[in-house]
Amino acid sequence: MATISPVRPSPIAGTWYEGNPKSLARAVDEYLDRAELPELEGEVVAVIAPHAGHIYSGAVAGYAFAAVRGRTLDLVAVISPMHQPYYEPLLTTAHEAYSTPLGNIPVDRDALAALDAELEQAIGITTTPVAGDREHSLEIELPFLQRALSAPFKLLPVMVRSQAMKAVEALGAALAKTLKGRNSLLVASTDLSHFYDQETARLLDSEMLRCFESFDPRAIFEAEASGRGQACGYAAVAAVLWAAQALGADTVRVLRYATSGDVTGDYGSVVGYGAAVVIRTK
Repeated sequence: MATISPVRPSPIAGTWYEGNPKSLARAVDEYLDRAELPELEGEVVAVIAPHAGHIYSGAVAGYAFAAVRGRTLDLVAVISPMHQPYYEPLLTTAHEAYSTPLGNIPVDRDALAALDAELEQAIGITTTPVAGDREHSLEIELPFLQRALSAPFKLLPVMVRSQAMKAVEALGAALAKTLKGRNSLLVASTDLSHFYDQETARLLDSEMLRCFESFDPRAIFEAEASGRGQACGYAAVAAVLWAAQALGADTVRVLRYATSGDVTGDYGSVVGYGAAVVIRTK
């Protein structure tokens, strides 16, 4: 039986983002520095950020993470889609930590156990641990968290394969119960439409971002099902919005939108990227 390494090695450092620690820190800091945020009243409970290679979506992601820059958190739950060919509805890592060029981030096993207990009770399933996964959409957010937050933190990683609303809503409720009373943050990882021309992408993406701002997770499912909007991580976003609602958040605000064409100059086939914050104002 193969031994599982305690640390998940990065399969994308040096390709999807800078592999050199100093270069990575400098690049991420520049994205954070360039974000021009509006005044945000209230506490940021969650952020929504894109997950393409940093050269494509890093400038947009910078807006999401600039909104929590300087905060000290104990726990960050990153909820992403699972693009790889696993078939379990909800997955997590079998490793004890994630590695990036900026250092290792320990996984909060107690939080994962609490989440699984809530899921088991609600819908009879738990997260499935996987080793050596190549999923980029969760890892791509980690260097931003490492640079934006002011102190080390633990990670609660969940990758969503299920598109069933019941399972996703249960995940949101379980996340809220797991994080309640914790000094924590939720991160939803998603890109928007894929490989349409710029004009079509903007139409699809504006509808999906409108659904985000409506703070109605069911509207996200409806937009995806009808084809009016698209987001590869729509289930991850919906789970985070359900969790944030249960934690008292009441407002979603989109901070930035762009496409890959805005970086490459190729507007014939683009991917959409959005950044948003979920705020508790009351």
